[in-house]
Amino acid sequence: MTHNIDRARLMLMLNDLRLPAIKQNWPDFAERADKEGWPAARFLAALAEHEIAERDRRRLARHLAEAQLLPGKTLDSFDFDVVPMISKAHVMAICAGDSWIDKGANLILIGGPGGGKTHLASAVGLALVENGWRVLFTRTSDLVQRLQVARRELALEAAIARLDRFDLLILDDLAYVSKDQAETSVLFELISARYERRSTLITANQPFGAWGKVFPDPAMTLAAVDRLVHHATIFEINVDSYRRRAALERKKKGAGRPQSYATINDLEAVSLPDNQNET
Repeated sequence: MTHNIDRARLMLMLNDLRLPAIKQNWPDFAERADKEGWPAARFLAALAEHEIAERDRRRLARHLAEAQLLPGKTLDSFDFDVVPMISKAHVMAICAGDSWIDKGANLILIGGPGGGKTHLASAVGLALVENGWRVLFTRTSDLVQRLQVARRELALEAAIARLDRFDLLILDDLAYVSKDQAETSVLFELISARYERRSTLITANQPFGAWGKVFPDPAMTLAAVDRLVHHATIFEINVDSYRRRAALERKKKGAGRPQSYATINDLEAVSLPDNQNET
């Protein structure tokens, strides 16, 4: 009877202490400890280690769910051989995060469609989540629309502030934001709010010199570029589209026709600071 009362009291206390892993598994640990003659310190340490491991697992699951990363886009599945201008070792160092995310630095991927920018961005985001950082992946146009709604509801500042909980914000396909004053102004406010505070990863099909198609005001264009590249690593992915490569392979096998593809020029003339490649 006393044993049952103690067991019930222990369960209640573990509930109050919010130790669900210990609550669920302590009987198994206790049985093993009795059989193997563990000292009390070893028994308590084993329980604590299990609780910590379970908390880490649950935290990782939550952060992966909130990150909204693309399924299947990992560094292991990214073909570095077809993008020789990008060092795998450099990318792996970036995925640690501590050399740039703590400083609110940025990462910018520029290149034509089908070059792997979105895959690489999502894969970097996944690696950072696994290393303990909080990440959000979103199409730029989708986020801009949500921010516009927030502005109409007089809640833009609060909406941007909520994004502060993410160490890295991945804005995919920047160039697809329409050249509309309302859209580009909220995008500029987001970039300005995160400047030197929180990191941003940008993917864009257009070089900096063509960003006037996104921001209608030339002064706003230069200001946005300046804030993004001030502390940034910039990767130019000037390779053939993987969709075109796949189509050519199918053609060789008699199973399809290649799609047309237009290359993207190198970075056009935009005044960039000398430290544009720093991490």
